[in-house]
Amino acid sequence: MHWWEDQRWTLARIRALIAWKFSLDCSSAAVWWLLHRHGWSWQCPARRALERDEQAVGLWKKDVWPPAESLRRRWARTSSSRTKPGSR
Repeated sequence: MHWWEDQRWTLARIRALIAWKFSLDCSSAAVWWLLHRHGWSWQCPARRALERDEQAVGLWKKDVWPPAESLRRRWARTSSSRTKPGSR
């Protein structure tokens, strides 16, 4: 299908197709919104891939994921005001 070897339709691929077909650049969030608006939803495979290597997944969870998780930005309440509170 189109120019990808597999048949997975990711937001990035749909975004690229929209850009190519309609000469319209939009964000992944906009693509998600358009798909949702037209009744499309996220789909998940019913079973795991036969090629899945459980040992490699375990090593990734142990070695790669903890440092990556610690780099994530944590939610914090912030102010949208550019001025200092209480200043006039």
